[in-house]
Parts: sequence; C-alpha cells; structure tokens
Amino acid sequence: MSLKQDAYQMIAEAVQEVLPDQAVKQALKEKKFANGKIYVAAVGKAAWQMAKAASETLGSRIEKGVVVTKYHHVMAEIPNMVCYEAGHPIPDDNSFQGTEAVLELVRDLAPEDTVLFLLSGGGSALFEKPLIPGEELAEITGQLLCCGADIAEINTIRKRLSGVKGGKFAKFCEPAQVYSIVLSDILGDPLDMIASGPACADRSTCEAACSIVRKYKLTISEKALECLKTETPKNLDNVETKITGSVKNLCHALARSCENLGYKPVILTDQLICEAREAGSFLASIAKTYAGSRESLAFIAGGETVVHVTGNGKGGRNQELVLAAAIGIAGLEGTAVFSFGSDGTDGPTDAAGGFCDNNTWRRLQEQDIDISEVLRQNDAYHALKKCDGLIMTGPTGTNVNDAAVLLIAR
Repeated sequence: MSLKQDAYQMIAEAVQEVLPDQAVKQALKEKKFANGKIYVAAVGKAAWQMAKAASETLGSRIEKGVVVTKYHHVMAEIPNMVCYEAGHPIPDDNSFQGTEAVLELVRDLAPEDTVLFLLSGGGSALFEKPLIPGEELAEITGQLLCCGADIAEINTIRKRLSGVKGGKFAKFCEPAQVYSIVLSDILGDPLDMIASGPACADRSTCEAACSIVRKYKLTISEKALECLKTETPKNLDNVETKITGSVKNLCHALARSCENLGYKPVILTDQLICEAREAGSFLASIAKTYAGSRESLAFIAGGETVVHVTGNGKGGRNQELVLAAAIGIAGLEGTAVFSFGSDGTDGPTDAAGGFCDNNTWRRLQEQDIDISEVLRQNDAYHALKKCDGLIMTGPTGTNVNDAAVLLIAR
C-alpha cells in the first residue's frame, strides 16, 4: 500500500471507532428515566447519528424530537423526529428556524418529563436564537473565525449574544429534567464551551468577553456590547450530563490503526493548539530528526489549530497544516503528513483535510505554485487539489476535533 492508502485506511478505522452510536446507546441503557414523557433535542454535526442511536434504543418511549445538523448530514428520516439542516460555521436562517422548533418542543413541559439533549460540536452555529440581528451575529462570528481566536474565546462571545447558549437552554426547559449526552470537540472537554454550553452553567465571565473584543479589536454594536455585559446562568439544578467521546479517543484509535499497518505509533499530544502552519512546520522538523530511522514510525497530534486569515483564498486549518509541512519534508524519502477533521469537513470546504508527501513540494513547483504564497493567500484547497492532496471523506457522523499524523515508512 502507498502512504496515501495507509492514511485513508487509518482515517476510516479511527473514525469508525469514535462514532457516537454505541456510546449513546450505552449511556441510555445506564439511565433510569422518570415516568414522564421523553423529548429528544439533537444538535451539532453528529446530531443525526446520535438521534438515530437514541431512537434505536428508546423506540416508542420517545414522544417526539427535533434534530438540527449541518447541511448534507441527514442520512434518512428518524421516527417521531423532524430534521433540520442549517449553516456552519456561520449560523443562517435555517439555524434560527431549527432552534425555534427545539424551543417549541420543550415549551411548557412537566417536572416528570425529560429532555434528552444530544449535543456535538458545531452546535454553536447550528443552535442559535440571536439576541442581536442575525446579520450582525454572522458578521461578528466571521471576525472571530478570521482573527485567530481559539474556540474557547469564540464561544465566550457567542454565548452572550445568544438566547440558548451559556446554560440558557436548560433554564428554558425548566421544570423538566435535562439528560445531556455530549460528544466533545474541545480540548479538555469543558462542558460550558462545547457548542457554547446550552445546558451547562457558564464559567466564563463578562469581563473575559469584553477582553476578547479588545484583544482582537472586534467591531461590534452598542447592543452587542450590552449583551456581552449581561451575565449568564451560573447554577443549574435540572441537568445531568454524560460525555461520550473526545479527541483523546481519536488519537488512540489512530495509534491502533497505525500499529496494525506496521508503524510504531507515538502520540505526541491530544492537546494541540497553535497556528496551523506552525503545527505543520513542527511535524516536518520531527520528520527530519527521524529521517534515518530503520523502522516505520507514526507521530500523532490531536487537537485544534487556528488560522489567522490574511488572504481571500479557500481552505481550512488541516489543509494549511499539511501545506506548511510539505515544505519541510521535501525530499525526505518515505515521508508523509496528513491532517483531517473527524467530522469530514475542514473549514468552509468539502474536504476533510489534506495529504502531502516528500514529492508534494516538487510537484507544485513544477506547476509554478509557490507554497509560501499560497499560505499567504490562505488558498491551500486549490493548491492541494492540483497535486491530488485533498482528503475527501464526506460527512462521517462524528465530531471529536482534528488529528494530524506524520508517517515515516521503512
């Protein structure tokens, strides 16, 4: 098998291990529900997969449900549930409509009722009731995504501009109980940050939100600034939460797959957070150190890098990471780097990520493509497409962050 075939097999096997199906089913079997009705609200990139697992487990016990997920992520109808597809990473009108349907679902419930809240990454955009005009919310979100802010900083702002984030959804469900099953896409699994914590007491502060505005010089209205100065719920007594997966699981699944293919795996970190191109350069430096190795090695780094957008090209953080690595591994025989989003989408593209090997830099040079200039223009997608370096998986049904792997084959 080629290095690229190895990469695709590793991705497929690792993603299969971190699908939420069995974890959701196990969490539901362990839960003793009250005698009231059960309503399902599933939100996020893995919402359809999680709702399907809940339906297969609870069957007719589910009164009805609403699923809000990303475009092209609904695979089929689910009994007693209505599915909405909406915008990500920028919320759109369908995000707002799907959220209203969820709020209508849980309106005026009884104390013995339970809201089964199935939450996964992407919920910050998909589950939204804005407290400012939708156009301004989209514009502020765009600023945050382009300035290099990390996901915790982005969500600190988002939850104060929303009527459902930062614990507000759980308050809306009162007096009913909320059983929340969470698929984590944020390092360290901070419940108040995953999808901006709709059913979790908020630990962030107004002071922190205002500090982020100053740090990145965000342009916001007076109304938005007022929202940032309004505190979020700090205590919730109607919520029980179960975390079912994280990037740590993804890294260990990759390690097992690497080992099965004859590579000695080394998990460098499951807490990667830095500029995407810095991560790519770092993996390339490791490749140089181990270029003389007599055994096949796989170095794994899981987490979420960031991109400071300065150009107007097309790409995502995983694609930028790979292109940055391509410069450093040029000419290193039997060496490749691949990086992917576990949900099958890297940034606003149809690619899951990217792949480069020791010949990528040369192939692009032959086409008069300068990688450094591509990175300046944030146009990794088109460059990788020209050297067959895009990783395409389609929606995977899970979302537990990103992973990058350096392969050295001997």
